[in-house]
Amino acid sequence: MSTLKRYTLAVLVDNEAGVLSQVSRLFSRKGFNIESLAVGPTDNLEVSRMTIDVLADQDMVELLCNQLRKMIPVHSVNLLTDAAIRRELVLIKVACSNSETRSAVMQIANIFRASIIDVAHGGLTLAIIGDDEKTDAIENLLKEFGILELVRTGIVALERGITTINDNTKEKGEFNYGKNVL
Repeated sequence: MSTLKRYTLAVLVDNEAGVLSQVSRLFSRKGFNIESLAVGPTDNLEVSRMTIDVLADQDMVELLCNQLRKMIPVHSVNLLTDAAIRRELVLIKVACSNSETRSAVMQIANIFRASIIDVAHGGLTLAIIGDDEKTDAIENLLKEFGILELVRTGIVALERGITTINDNTKEKGEFNYGKNVL
């Protein structure tokens, strides 16, 4: 029996309406839940980068990569290694009913190098950037004070070294059906 592992895919796609929906439908059709998804434009405004975390086994993730590569709006798919750099932004609003609590939350923020981005009567809002272990650890510590609200961006990741996802792209003009190709 195969064991499930968390895999991170970096996918370059056309920056146009409906592409995110097409990619998410592929995962849904194949019966996969996307654990984390972050999407944004790259230095080329015509191309977006998706960072997708999924629980799968090796055979399943290879199937997903192959299916993604066949999609017309997909330029490149890269299965990131365990050595890749992974980061997430987490915003946490914490209840602080008195100065002692506020001081304790501020100490935790300093230990984790979190930024205090809002101070209000009764609460502080922190921003922290880090890997899963770091963000989960600060979240667990702040639970005792009362987390009023929390939002996570989803994982973004890059392979270490000078290799880029652009080194792994389709041939120019390949799979550009219905597009103006010069």
